[in-house]
Amino acid sequence: MQMKYLSKFSKERMLLKHGVRSGLEGVICKDLNTKGVAYEYEKLVLPYIQPEQNRKYTPDIRLLDSEIIVEIKGRWVTSDRQKISLIKKQYPHIDFRMVFSNSKTKISKISKTTYGDYCDKLGIPYADKRIPDEWLKEKK
Repeated sequence: MQMKYLSKFSKERMLLKHGVRSGLEGVICKDLNTKGVAYEYEKLVLPYIQPEQNRKYTPDIRLLDSEIIVEIKGRWVTSDRQKISLIKKQYPHIDFRMVFSNSKTKISKISKTTYGDYCDKLGIPYADKRIPDEWLKEKK
């Protein structure tokens, strides 16, 4: 999937054609397929309550052997961080994990806090670029 010279619209159409919403999600799904790991992509839907609003959250990956939920993020904007924080609080029994393009990315230009630091604060395990093999080997 060469996307260097495609417009944003073309990239989005190509990714959706292949069943994913981002390049990193595509890389991770391809890696899981290559390794023969059973997973679902954006199948599980969890209703959650955002103050004053009922919302639904669809995680990127649910590893079927372990019930681990994996959210994949290149950019982790404020609204997504708030949503993940609410989900974590409302579903404390779910084993929720994150995979970033780079967990050392700062949450903003003026903050020293990284994506990884934010995950540590929420008690969410995280990794960079790929789902670690240790996660894939875990069972229920």
